[in-house]
Amino acid sequence: QLQLVESGGGLVQPGGSLRLSCAASGFSLHYYAIGWFRQAPGKEREGVSCISSNGGTTNYVDSAKGRFTITRDTVNNLVYLEMNSLKPDDTAIYYCAADVYAVEAMCVTGPETEYSYWGQGTRVTVSS
Repeated sequence: QLQLVESGGGLVQPGGSLRLSCAASGFSLHYYAIGWFRQAPGKEREGVSCISSNGGTTNYVDSAKGRFTITRDTVNNLVYLEMNSLKPDDTAIYYCAADVYAVEAMCVTGPETEYSYWGQGTRVTVSS
């Protein structure tokens, strides 16, 4: 059973930064494309960013471009989402997910159905 665990969420002031981590249990993340999604209160879950299995391709939704960076740490079997210049609109539960069918150099930020395995989420609150 593939299991993903997110960490790194918390309360941060507007303009601040957080780094979220996605860890895997029982398998190597570098075999799969990994996506980050988020669900804000009262809203549907949306894609934020993704990274291909070979790390060569990254994609971001418009709201994340220039502020968020997704990277792989293959030594420690982690995927990070570095979030800078955070805004109150970034407040959400953030999830990582694995796309086990993506080809090596591709990843997509949606639809959710592309992703087979999900973590439980980590809460990010941006507030003064």
